Amino acid sequence: MAERKTEATQAAECDFLHFNDLVCETVGGQVIFATDEWFAPARNLLKIEPPQFLASAFTPFGKWMDGWETRRKRVPGHDWCIIQLGVPGLICGVDVDTSFFTGNHSPHVSIQGGCLEDTPTFTPDGDRTGMAASDSQTAAVATLGSEAWPELVCVSALQPGYSDSCHNYFKVNFNERVTHLRLNMYPDGGIARVRVYGVGQRDWSSVSSNQLLDLVALTNGGVCLGYSDAHFGHPRNMIAPGRAANMADGWETARRLDRPKELKADRSGILQVPGFEWAVFRLGHQGRISTVELDTEHFKGNYPDWCRIEGCSLTLEDEVLRIRSGWASARWQTLLPPQKLRPHHRHHFGEAELTLSRPISHVRVIMAPDGGISRLRLWGRIAAVAANQERASSKL
Repeated sequence: MAERKTEATQAAECDFLHFNDLVCETVGGQVIFATDEWFAPARNLLKIEPPQFLASAFTPFGKWMDGWETRRKRVPGHDWCIIQLGVPGLICGVDVDTSFFTGNHSPHVSIQGGCLEDTPTFTPDGDRTGMAASDSQTAAVATLGSEAWPELVCVSALQPGYSDSCHNYFKVNFNERVTHLRLNMYPDGGIARVRVYGVGQRDWSSVSSNQLLDLVALTNGGVCLGYSDAHFGHPRNMIAPGRAANMADGWETARRLDRPKELKADRSGILQVPGFEWAVFRLGHQGRISTVELDTEHFKGNYPDWCRIEGCSLTLEDEVLRIRSGWASARWQTLLPPQKLRPHHRHHFGEAELTLSRPISHVRVIMAPDGGISRLRLWGRIAAVAANQERASSKL
């Protein structure tokens, strides 16, 4: 169900890297079981921060490592752990990051996925460094039957954690909802991070058409499908839960090189510039937007001058064509006309400012000339979806 790409072709073919990380600790991902955590605990796999290496850092159990590292196995079997997704959904690809594990990385890996109706109640607490799973923990996790879960990534070789080889990308072809993963290391060793890219899925059957929801939130199935620039921060950060932690936790572009040598504004104070930056999102469900929230928190000297939001309603076939064209052929209608923005500020725009009342499935966020936005919220109510648009929400 997965294809292992060579180093030369990975970057060009990993379109799934635009999607949401469904297991990161900031969206509620948890490691609920690990066979062994002698040198470094498995919970490190889900850290939001990039791995680091501290040459002089040691623990009573050996070298401190920023990842999951097991002891050198001297008994039959292999090491594995169970990861509970923070946002259940469709998985499109995985990055198994071996950063700084250069003589101690796991040689091979495989990943299995399961969809559990009931959430397991066992969760290891505290610092697990220097520990292994107890007999009771092993017996409890055995009830999940994880060894029989479908294989998302077949047994594949991992590259060592040098800067030019640490990212091991795997494309996943599995069109069923996943709530938990079994990550298998063969036979032992270390992995720094696991990023699981996909689209969240929620049950919309119980949601009332009168209920107000953030329709672009990643927890509701929102996903970024394209953008013009993400030099300092990816647009998908804007639809993450909660407020942004810092500037890195938002969408920030490079400074545009086509900026006029001397900036001028129109009568409303909006700068007149030749270009802009954009990001396209598919909503988790088609709906009518009634309130827009744009947050520039942390962006104090690098916020955009103004923004505009456009919307449209697309079928699956429409979406595929737009993605192939780089969104150049989309027929957008204005949802929010150009609005002057302020630094480090939470902006709210209601129905008085919005100009599009019909249901939409996709939005394009435009900012000019460049800069950063930390969060985007599109509050609205769901609308009936045609059959071909329902298919679009379940595929990529």
